[in-house]
Amino acid sequence: MIRVLLDQGLPRGTISRLREEGWDAVHVGEIGMSRASDAEILDCARHENRVCITLDADFHALLVLRSEQSPSVVRIRIEGLQAVAMAELLLRIWPRIESAVREGALVTVTESRVRVRRLPVESSHP
Repeated sequence: MIRVLLDQGLPRGTISRLREEGWDAVHVGEIGMSRASDAEILDCARHENRVCITLDADFHALLVLRSEQSPSVVRIRIEGLQAVAMAELLLRIWPRIESAVREGALVTVTESRVRVRRLPVESSHP
């Protein structure tokens, strides 16, 4: 089963479409984490074995700086997607990224490409 945690910036309506497809999808606003820090959201995703989906670059940075192996994070870099379009995007790209996110990965999705980096990522900082 696909288990995901959607960050605050993503439309809550995305959840219902993903659930229709059998995903175990939760929005941070549903579980009282709408004001949680990025680190707290990552900890929750790790603890619940979920892939974190966000618009925020800070999630990737935190995992790289800490040399973490989990949780996987999918960062969407497409502006203005409404709930159904966001869900359809995730459903469309998931077959391409599923094995990587199961093992630990940072995924960046733009209009023209999907980039996957395996965790842990070596930081260029000393």
